[in-house]
Amino acid sequence: MIGPAHTLDVMWVWQLVLAVGFGIGSAVVPVLNAEAYILGAGVSGRLDPLAAAIGVSVGQTIGKLAMFLAVRYRPGYAARRTKEPKPVDLDTRWGRFVQWNRDLSKRLLDALSDRRWGIPVTLLSASVGIPPLYGVALIAGASRMSVVTFTLSVLAGRLARFVLLALGIGLF
Repeated sequence: MIGPAHTLDVMWVWQLVLAVGFGIGSAVVPVLNAEAYILGAGVSGRLDPLAAAIGVSVGQTIGKLAMFLAVRYRPGYAARRTKEPKPVDLDTRWGRFVQWNRDLSKRLLDALSDRRWGIPVTLLSASVGIPPLYGVALIAGASRMSVVTFTLSVLAGRLARFVLLALGIGLF
């Protein structure tokens, strides 16, 4: 005979699986708000907000890792990196904008490639949201940041953000 304790264990696993699925979706589709999912789980009283927070954190990490890998291993990326960019006319406003954009992109790639800046920027982005993690995942995929470093930084930042949110809900 299955007791109530066994039923609660099964429910916790399903909550975690659903939260991971929602986390993956919300990592790729910005309209799906992970914070709202965790708040809804806590306010409804039907779901465990801590299970939702852990599941969404894991799901978001999987989704952001997929974006990271999609940029890193896209077709033709290696061939394009070795080419020199086309020269631009710096006498025009558009040419200056294109050059400014190239310089900024190179600085961002260099910063995320460096351990001194890559890990803190990724952690800050994953936990606070500044700069947005969506963009950081794409830029980090084009940088020399390792897959393991990116994954662990995102997971740590997302866990901190969502678990604190879930614990805050528990106070009410």
